[in-house]
Amino acid sequence: MPEKVHQGRAVKRLREILHVKQDVLADALNISQQSVSLLETKETIEPEQLELIAKTLKVPVDAIKNFNEDAAINNIACNFNDNSAINYKPVFNPIDRWIEAIEENKRLYEALLKSERDKIALLEKMLAEKKK
Repeated sequence: MPEKVHQGRAVKRLREILHVKQDVLADALNISQQSVSLLETKETIEPEQLELIAKTLKVPVDAIKNFNEDAAINNIACNFNDNSAINYKPVFNPIDRWIEAIEENKRLYEALLKSERDKIALLEKMLAEKKK
């Protein structure tokens, strides 16, 4: 009888072979990086989650369930055409986010400048009253 495969370790090893980092897998699965780390320690993974992981890594579920490192490397070498395991397409434009950050910095700077001007005006008013 074949040895029972530790599914978490199989996921981890496949992820490593495919050069997929935990945080990238976590984003794709909509879970935290810590959850991926915990998942990789589980001997058995729930079937629904296993399917989602397999789909994300673009491997058959059986590749995880019956993981054999030599066979996996051979399969990937023969069938994997793309260099990235996950087709990552951000749902935002990074340049837009950068511009938003710059705008926020400007807004905060203007608020700080206004606060300092108000302080100066108050001090000048107090000094003028004291001179009277």
